[in-house]
Amino acid sequence: MKYWLFKSEPFKWSWAMQVEAAETGTFWNGVRNHLAKQQMMAMKIGDQGFFYHSNEGLEIVGIVEIIKEYYPDHTDEKGKFGMVDIMAVKSFPKPVSLKDIKDTPALSKMSLVTSMRLSVQPVTANEWDLVCKMGGL
Repeated sequence: MKYWLFKSEPFKWSWAMQVEAAETGTFWNGVRNHLAKQQMMAMKIGDQGFFYHSNEGLEIVGIVEIIKEYYPDHTDEKGKFGMVDIMAVKSFPKPVSLKDIKDTPALSKMSLVTSMRLSVQPVTANEWDLVCKMGGL
């Protein structure tokens, strides 16, 4: 299994909205960065990801699971980009803030710290375990 991080602005798509989608899940569309596209192409059913509130909150608030692998993004008029489907798995008892992540030396190389602008990012197994522990899981 691989681990990922998905960034969303809560006023556009929040964790609460993701949870409300339940087992049906939702598609993760609108990604227009080639590196993020490559990350999504590498995702497999069953992989898990952190759900991160960007711009507002600046915190990891839950865990999602990939339920459909990469396929064409219907909102991309040029047909260059795709999307995956995700569903909410678990909320963090204690959201993990970007500040807490930056203040944790073992997370200094986490993509969230080094590549802040990417909307879809890889997460190592060690980073995953540490952030889950920080969030009370």
